[in-house]
Formats: sequence, C-alpha cells, structure tokens
Amino acid sequence: MPDRSHKGSGRLFAIGDIHGCAGELEALLKAIAPAAGDTIVFVGDYVDRGPASRDVVEMALDLEQSRAEAVFLKGNHEDMMLSFLGLPGHYGESFLFNGGVATLESYGLREDDIAEAIHHIPHRHIDFYRRLAVNYLRPPYLFVHAGISPVLQLEEQQTEDMLWIRQEFIFNPHKVDATVVFGHTPMRGVMIDLPYKLGIDTGLVYGGKLTCVEFTEGALYQVDRGSHHVKTRSIPLR
Repeated sequence: MPDRSHKGSGRLFAIGDIHGCAGELEALLKAIAPAAGDTIVFVGDYVDRGPASRDVVEMALDLEQSRAEAVFLKGNHEDMMLSFLGLPGHYGESFLFNGGVATLESYGLREDDIAEAIHHIPHRHIDFYRRLAVNYLRPPYLFVHAGISPVLQLEEQQTEDMLWIRQEFIFNPHKVDATVVFGHTPMRGVMIDLPYKLGIDTGLVYGGKLTCVEFTEGALYQVDRGSHHVKTRSIPLR
C-alpha cells in the first residue's frame, strides 16, 4: 500500500541514486532550479560508496526548507544503515561491505568509533533516515526505490521488493496501473519501458551519470561523475 500520494501544481521531477556524490547533486539542483509548486522525488540511496554522504543529506535537509516540495524515498542502503545503527531496518551486517565505510568516514568516524556510530551522527540526520517513505504515488506514476513485484496488485506490494527487487521486475510487465519510476539497478542509460517502467539509476558512483527526469515537459537532465556541467535533452514519456 502506498505511503504517500499527492498532486502538486508545478513541475514534477525524479532524481536517481546519488550514493554520496554531493557535487553532482548540487550541480543538478542548480540546473533544475526548483520553485514553489514543484515536486522533486528522490528514489533513495543517498549514502554509501561515494565520498560525501553527509553533505548529500545536508542538501536534502536544506531542500526540505525550500519552497518546492521534496519527497525522499528510502533506498536499500538507507535501510541497511538503519539496521547497522540498531534501528528498524534489515541486513545491517552487510552495511560496511556495501559502501558503508565511506558513509561513516563522511561523518568523521574512525575504526574505533564504529561500534557507537549512532552517537556520532547528527540527530537530524538520523531523523531523516528514519522518516524516509517507501513509495510515492503521483498518477500516472508510482515512485519506488527498486521496483515492485510484477504479479501483485498495488495494495499487495511488500517493502522488501520495493527496496531490493531487480530482474523479476525489470524483465517483466506488472499488474499495477501506473508507470513505476525506480532506481537501484545501475544502467548505462535511462530505461524506458512504457507504460510499465522508467529506470533512472545511471550508475553515478561507478563513473556514470546522475539523472533527473522532469515529467511535465519531458526533459532529461544529466551530469557526469566528477563534472558540474549538466546536459539537457527531451525524453519520450508518452
């Protein structure tokens, strides 16, 4: 069952997996210049692997104070991080091996601090991780981190799938009456499989791009890893 639904009056954006790449996110946000009435949906994975997870979360918190509406979804990496910190989540034992060391380093933690990591992370950052939504419904789009089970209806979907599913979702049509916008699985380019799905994780942290789709006009914004130059082109959404 969806966590949230909304119908804003302005432009609708979706931004793919960031993974601690704060400079590229900053460039992208400057390029799209969100204004009052706009909605920006982030599909999760703000942390891990990249060098500046803390800075990414600071930008997210600043964006919450802007005139645009910001919707922050949970990725599997935030879920692992929460579990690692002793909070509700799953697979915390895998956090450090999946880029979590870089996240803790961004908070200034050293090896001796890891056991009490939660005490070294600002409370407002912990609060941010804890209140992330699992999905966001904005017809005709459903935003999730990883995807959905292709054999279940919307009200039957499970959090595990929305955070972790890959091939079963990617290679099959689904039963939900919405185009699923998702990240999680890095691809060389945006995956356009309408009316079923739109994949926007273009592998930023692996040397790829950070992707943003603007749905109102059908525009694609992308910035390469290590760059601050944002390229824009139209994208077919109908």
